[in-house]
Amino acid sequence: MSVTIFRESSAIYLCKYLLEEGAHLQIYDPKVTEKQMKWELGQLTDEEATKGSNVLVEKSAYHACLNAHALVICTEWDEFQTLDYERIYAGMEKPAFVFDGRLLLDHSQLQKIGFKVCCVGKRLDVSEHTLLGEPEPLPIPFHSD
Repeated sequence: MSVTIFRESSAIYLCKYLLEEGAHLQIYDPKVTEKQMKWELGQLTDEEATKGSNVLVEKSAYHACLNAHALVICTEWDEFQTLDYERIYAGMEKPAFVFDGRLLLDHSQLQKIGFKVCCVGKRLDVSEHTLLGEPEPLPIPFHSD
């Protein structure tokens, strides 16, 4: 799992959850130091979870995505709009997922490259539903009194 972007964002809580689920994180944030990232994570998690190979802080987005199953964007840095996503896709495990939490990216282009795209706050067009085929409607609980 590659989690790009960090500072005072939902990314910290997402990382905490993923670590609790046993994920190995490769993190990149151009504005936050490795020491600061690990300190912030250590405040929310068992500090042992941030040691060893569970959390790697990378020096570039490309390194953070190498051999990852998913790329997660949780905040807005211009750099993430100009990355070579074909290069990133080539270095990732397949299927390769992009979770765009800030609606920064061109989802149609990412899908053409081969990514499975999920985003927060935007419903993809029916033609773009390639993650698991056509989505199933969610059951709505019904309680009668």
